[in-house]
Amino acid sequence: MKNRGKLLEQLTGVDSSKLNYYVELKKRNQDVLKQNSRLEILQQLTRDMNIDMSIGDIIERAFKKLPEALPCDFLGLAKLSEGKLKLIAVAPREFSTLGFIPKQSVLWDAFRDKGATSYKPADDPLCFAQIAAEHPLTLRSLAAAPLFERSSVNGLLLLGSTLDSAYEGAELNFVQHLADQLAISMQNARLYKQVSRAKKEWEATFKAVTDPIFLVDTDYNVLLHNDRLPPGMAEIWNSSISKKCFARMRGEKEPCRNCPIEEIKETGNPVFQQWNTPQGECLEMSYYPVFNEEKQLSAVTIIMKDVTKKLKMEAQLVQSAKMVALGVMAAGVAHELNSPMTVIIGTAQMLAREMQQGGDPEGAEALSDIINCGLRCKRIIQNLLTFSRQDQVPVTSIDLNAEVERVLDMIQYQINRNQIAIFEHFDRDIPMMNANGPQIQQVLTNFLINARDALTDVEGKEKVIEVSTALRVEGERRFAVLSVADNGVGIAKENLSKIFTPFYTSKEASKGTGLGLSVSLGIAESHNGRIEVDTELGQGSCFSLILPIDQP
Repeated sequence: MKNRGKLLEQLTGVDSSKLNYYVELKKRNQDVLKQNSRLEILQQLTRDMNIDMSIGDIIERAFKKLPEALPCDFLGLAKLSEGKLKLIAVAPREFSTLGFIPKQSVLWDAFRDKGATSYKPADDPLCFAQIAAEHPLTLRSLAAAPLFERSSVNGLLLLGSTLDSAYEGAELNFVQHLADQLAISMQNARLYKQVSRAKKEWEATFKAVTDPIFLVDTDYNVLLHNDRLPPGMAEIWNSSISKKCFARMRGEKEPCRNCPIEEIKETGNPVFQQWNTPQGECLEMSYYPVFNEEKQLSAVTIIMKDVTKKLKMEAQLVQSAKMVALGVMAAGVAHELNSPMTVIIGTAQMLAREMQQGGDPEGAEALSDIINCGLRCKRIIQNLLTFSRQDQVPVTSIDLNAEVERVLDMIQYQINRNQIAIFEHFDRDIPMMNANGPQIQQVLTNFLINARDALTDVEGKEKVIEVSTALRVEGERRFAVLSVADNGVGIAKENLSKIFTPFYTSKEASKGTGLGLSVSLGIAESHNGRIEVDTELGQGSCFSLILPIDQP
């Protein structure tokens, strides 16, 4: 029996008596259960702490759970800042004010020793100098555990209890485990905020770029874009179900012919191309390869730049240069013709006067036709001189009807010889307005030439061009309307959006450059006006220049 009792004592490490054995076994079971409970609480705290929580929220969440594992009437966290320990979060919040912990406090021992330590607050009046005087709790035990970041200490976790000797060996170990877990959670939260801030900054930069940007993988799927779609692409993009770039950008069912992405797959070099959209936009497309860590192509960045206005301005500069050259030539020709026309008219007038006085009225009447035609030629020459001085007279007070009549004097013969009748309808009540007269003449000339060309192939009906001016009131503003209507071939709906695009023309190469309407629109916009088009295929077109009389 003695040997059996001794054997039990050796196996169990306790006294062999049944009472002592079961008491010790029960105590050990309770310790194991308590330790398991603490581990479960520690795991639950870790799971409940989100990376986007603040330090105050983390302390509040831990304080609610800790009393289930060990005595805890106070929980605080101090962080090292410029060599000072500052209390930055406490629970309950009304327990203490936040502030610095004095250098003489025993709490610094845990910081220097890098290990969890327990204290009696009563033995250290500086331990919690900031405690609220009116608070009903009196702490009798305090534990401090260092917070590690890598191998250095950057703070302390503080636990307090109203019980005496509440934190001994096992409790201190648990406090240190809790401090380590809180340190990891705070590091994760800080790193998450840094990554989140960097991500937001990158997204803000990405969204701020005014040019459309797309990130497309090697299977043509659009991964990212900055919502800066060209106006002509928006409808196709929003209506597309597929994520493929060729479907969302161009409305195609298959990859584009000579797709730049395929070229990048083969060469790994950037690709640049120009795309004229069906909506009349001109886009410069830049394709840049994106490589992963293994130097393999993972995606392609596409940057679009709308150069429609740029090309339009370049076209206007080209047209302006042509007009300057034409103006110089017209001025030279007009000056050369002006002198002989003056001699012809003067001589004819002298002869007519002599015939009239010599009793030959028929001869004088015949000379009057020469004089009238000569005066008409002189007016045309004067109009050419005015037209050539476009850059010298930017804006003046003009009579719109007078400007129209000058153009008709110059161009009417060219139109009439094509068996086209011109009808004039002028509103004589249009007041004087500020505009560049030669530029208005240029717009009207473009309208008339286009109307003439639209009537070239018309057969079986009378060819008619109507030129009219009118006064229009919109709200509190008055506008002058200059319209040119024809009964020619009209314009197809699918081409209507392209007619103001630089270099677009439906005429033969020898008959047009595609710049007339583009330049005319630029002139209208420079006058704060606009151009309206009313057309029907096979019935004719009407182009109207709308100019404000009352400037805003």
